[in-house]
Amino acid sequence: MTFTLDERTAERIARTAQRLGLSKSGVVREAVREYAARIGSLGEGERLRLLEIFDTVVARIPAGPATEVDREITAVRRARREGGRRRRPRRPE
Repeated sequence: MTFTLDERTAERIARTAQRLGLSKSGVVREAVREYAARIGSLGEGERLRLLEIFDTVVARIPAGPATEVDREITAVRRARREGGRRRRPRRPE
């Protein structure tokens, strides 16, 4: 495979290869490996935006004992098992 690089990038690769004691192709391989690993991670701006959303959502979690939540969940499950609504919905006239 052959690539054409601008002079500045080629010089950076050569300096890095010399400094690390690697071949130029070794430097390129390592750079591509690191770049590929970062592709799936969030940028700083996106990370901060998601943390802000998380903080907003967590602040909305009602404070109260877990036993209350367990009772509410049990009641919802019971209502679902019993078939939901007890009366027929009204039809539009």
